[in-house]
Formats: sequence, structure tokens, C-alpha cells
Amino acid sequence: MNGRAKVHSLQKRLDAAFARAIASSSDLEVQSDYAKYLCVLVSGFLENAITELIVYYAQNRSAPEVSNFVEKQLDHWTNPNTEKIAQLFGQFSSDWFKVITSQLVDEKKDCINSLVSLRHKIAHGESVGTSLSQIKKYYKTVQDVVEFLSDIVDPRSPTSQIRF
Repeated sequence: MNGRAKVHSLQKRLDAAFARAIASSSDLEVQSDYAKYLCVLVSGFLENAITELIVYYAQNRSAPEVSNFVEKQLDHWTNPNTEKIAQLFGQFSSDWFKVITSQLVDEKKDCINSLVSLRHKIAHGESVGTSLSQIKKYYKTVQDVVEFLSDIVDPRSPTSQIRF
């Protein structure tokens, strides 16, 4: 299974969780609880999708020993804010770093960084306020960012252009 296929599999599970959350209750407090849960899942999706893409890239571009090393290094890679994403990709290519830092700006940057920060607060038991609509917005941005990163490491065709 290629990087995109693995990401798609992760995304399908998350889409199903969103569908259940939206259908389950009109109670705003319950929806807020679902939003917190989905925040953690969306942040995890971003982390796992990036890991899958990088591992796939390493498996297809390097010796098994190098690929194994990359995979083990990513075991410790968490909380993927935009700076950490750019740094990770920059370790593979300075061009990747440049294109990522030029594209993950403004609303995209704020959205990713807010999502990861919110997940951190939720995971550590802090009181936070969020809504399903806010997390859906974050998820849409995460999907766009993951697609953009997929185009970098796993292009659809040799002639595909990186666009965002």
C-alpha cells in the first residue's frame, strides 16, 4: 500500500467518527465533548499521515536499513505543529523546507498550530472550549495540508506539480 492509500485509510476512519459525532446528539455539551475527542483524533491523523508518507518515501528511496532508521526515528515524532513539519521535511530536502514554509502560512499555519495546542491542553486535562464546527474547520485544513505533503513525497505522476 502506498503512502496515499495509507493516508486514505486513516482518513476514512476519521470521517466515520465525525459522522457518528454529528448524528449522535443535538445537546451542545455532548457535542463539545465529541469535539474534544475529535480534536485529539484529527491531531493524531495529521501526525500519523505525515509519518506514513515519510516512511513510504524512505522505503521507496533508500536501503532497508535507512528506511528502518527513519521509521524508528519517527516513533518519537509527535505534536506536528507547522515548525516541526517543516523541520522534518527539511531534513530530507532543503527545497521541501522552503516550499513548506512558504505554503504553511497565515490561516493554515494558525489552524494547524491551534489544533496541536488544543490537543495538548485536552490531553493534559485542561479546560478548553471548542465546537464540532471548529474541529471540522481544522480537519478540512489538515486534509488540505496532508494532500499538499502527499504531493511532495508521493506524487500522483511524474508530471504532477506541487500546489496548495
